[in-house]
Amino acid sequence: MTDHDHPSGRRAAGRRRRCAAFIAAGALLPLPALSGCSSDEREASVSASQDIAPAPRGELKNGGTLRWAVDAMPGTLNAFQSDADATTARITGAVLPSMFTLDGNGRPQRNADYLDAADVTARDPKQIVTYKINPKARWSDGSALTAADFIAQWNALRGKNNAFWTARNAGYDRIGKVEQGAGAHEVKVTFARPYADWRSLFTPLYPRSVMGSPDAFNEDAREQLKVGAGPFLVRKRDTEEGRVVLVRNPKWWGDRAKLKQIVLESLPGDKRAAALADGSIDVAAVDQLAAKRVASARRPAGSAASRKPGDGNAGPQGDGAKADAKAFAAENAVLRGYTIRKALEPAYTQLALNGASGPLADDRVRRAVARALDRQALADTVLKPLDLPSRALGNHLLMAGQGGYEDHSDALGGQDTGAAQALLADAGWKSDGSDRQQAGQNAGAPAPGAGRAAYGYRDGDDPSDDRYDGGPYGDESAEDGSEGRGGYDEGADDRNPARSGRGHAGASGGHGAGARPAAAEAPLSFTGAVGSEVQQAALLRQSAAFYKQAAAGEKDEAHGDTSSAAYAKYKRYKKRAARALSAAERIETGQAPHLPGSGGHPGSGGHPGARHVAAERSAAAAPQPAGDRAGHIAVVKKNGKPLTLRFVVPDGAGSVQLRTVGRRISEMLGKIGIQTSVQRVSDASYFQDHIASGDYDLALYSWPGTAYPATDARPIYAKPQPAPDGSLTVEQNYTRVGTDHIDQLFDQAASELDEGAARTLVAQADARIWAAAGSIPLYQRPELVATKKTLANVGAFGFATPRFQDIGYTK
Repeated sequence: MTDHDHPSGRRAAGRRRRCAAFIAAGALLPLPALSGCSSDEREASVSASQDIAPAPRGELKNGGTLRWAVDAMPGTLNAFQSDADATTARITGAVLPSMFTLDGNGRPQRNADYLDAADVTARDPKQIVTYKINPKARWSDGSALTAADFIAQWNALRGKNNAFWTARNAGYDRIGKVEQGAGAHEVKVTFARPYADWRSLFTPLYPRSVMGSPDAFNEDAREQLKVGAGPFLVRKRDTEEGRVVLVRNPKWWGDRAKLKQIVLESLPGDKRAAALADGSIDVAAVDQLAAKRVASARRPAGSAASRKPGDGNAGPQGDGAKADAKAFAAENAVLRGYTIRKALEPAYTQLALNGASGPLADDRVRRAVARALDRQALADTVLKPLDLPSRALGNHLLMAGQGGYEDHSDALGGQDTGAAQALLADAGWKSDGSDRQQAGQNAGAPAPGAGRAAYGYRDGDDPSDDRYDGGPYGDESAEDGSEGRGGYDEGADDRNPARSGRGHAGASGGHGAGARPAAAEAPLSFTGAVGSEVQQAALLRQSAAFYKQAAAGEKDEAHGDTSSAAYAKYKRYKKRAARALSAAERIETGQAPHLPGSGGHPGSGGHPGARHVAAERSAAAAPQPAGDRAGHIAVVKKNGKPLTLRFVVPDGAGSVQLRTVGRRISEMLGKIGIQTSVQRVSDASYFQDHIASGDYDLALYSWPGTAYPATDARPIYAKPQPAPDGSLTVEQNYTRVGTDHIDQLFDQAASELDEGAARTLVAQADARIWAAAGSIPLYQRPELVATKKTLANVGAFGFATPRFQDIGYTK
């Protein structure tokens, strides 16, 4: 059955999507360097919900240009089209009316620049909302904001006219009539069906010149906004230069904008560190390395932290040291003009469990996965290094600090290995311990004194190719879908990076604290039957895979710091992987000097079994059971088939933290007998080709928070419905897990005008979402923003709507 995330055609009308809909979970990374700053290097502690350097308008200069980095040029300037993005939202926030804005805790607030009042003035027999427009409100062409603008927007977005290519109509489809009220500045909106989230409507409000005709809505508003009614207007949209220029609106009736202009510059994340270093940008959301570089520039010259090579803090070394020192000092001088604003972003990262088919179609298996997770440990991994509140998120629909937030994870249950194992057993997935016994038999006894030379290793060897197939956890696969299996235990030491090896033969359980990969313990000097050769080559290849996995994990942990212990381990493990692989290949081709039939034994003929090694290796090198790794149990099986889940993760440089979290999740699952098969895919294909299409078992991605969960969250958790053509309409529910009860609770909450009762219904919906175990919230994402120190009222906004007119430079 084919899945569709839109219920109908090309620009199909649908429910209101959360802003920017899907967020790649790894875009923002933790910042270990900041937590290491001394107290005199830190600025005053900031609120977890917002960090914008607030300042009164009287303390700000008049004038100036703000250069603000954005991810890309806006796909459209029409916020109600399907390709509207975060840049679209930033522009419309500055140039168009918002009837309600949000405060730092995500609470809607009437915007006095546009409304003198907005209230529910009747409930029976129909809900009526009356808006009283600020008489000063004017479009930039001089015309007043009137009911005609509200009427035009309702007609375009209500979903009755397919000529308007709208992406969302939630709320507007509940309105029965919009008309002028008692006077020219009053608008009366009568609802055909009650709507609790009425404050979400008419934001942004477009002029009737845009909303009045399909051509203007579909085409003209994509490229330009000739008329606005905000503190700024769009002066120029330059696609070649990748810039949108906003200038003061001379017809603006509110507080005059402090800045003369705002230039939004398209600047990919990997280019922002360089832009900060040369001072060509004023505000930019950054990753951990860029933020770390900014923090290091504030340290005293010559300190160890400011001179670490390879992590963006490197000082001059080698030839040209004087010139390098001068350039480095100049760069530091520029970077000392920036600071890092940090807060909890109103967005959360979740583990998604695809319930459409396979083992996860069984809710007992999904609940077992959820109960294997130590969500607090995962939150600590991301948030503690930033000195942000580290608390596992306990709600799908509200962020911490929002009114009505409660932790409903008890509806599913907390981390409990025993309970998780019992759920698996009840679903028929059991372990009999035979895998552990077989592993011990295969390992072989270590040769006394066998060391690195036994593998053909030489100190100083370095593989010529820095690429590897293995990944930071599990065995990874390429885009072609070839899968590996296994797990990765992060309790690394120098000889045993993954603590994932089979134990010594005869050892009790074979899982001592110093256990190493089997091939690292088995000698290469034995001369047995061909089966022994095959086994040894296979074990060597397993050892190579384990070291590759460990190397990838250490490389991720190093975050580019070539002087760190993690990077040294990465280099060491990479060498060992190459050596083990080389030794395996020598065995397989009959070239190992200690094997019968090799060139090292004069008079011995070529071993006939060597020709069959490749065929036998795939059987001998079977996936290592989770029970063969320290802290894990044997892989659970059902009808002889092991429980393996395909974990899809993005492969981009900006997803390092995401992969770290994924690796730790794999470790946790290994402790209940679930093994993971990891597939790293390109960032470009991650969402469309895997998440939206349902081509995964486990995945990590994020959703933005919302002030209107009854409206915005419903399509994310709606029960998939069969379409007439046999396809499955999933809306935005990419886990394919939903129930009729959850849908009913959302519908009731959206229609409940009593705020307390509506909040109760939303809470009930969240508890049922937890119980369904399709989506497991982990933590709120950190928000890191580099800003010039002289800027005020800008930075990590959290939930709060920016007041663009108040952003400026301090005097």
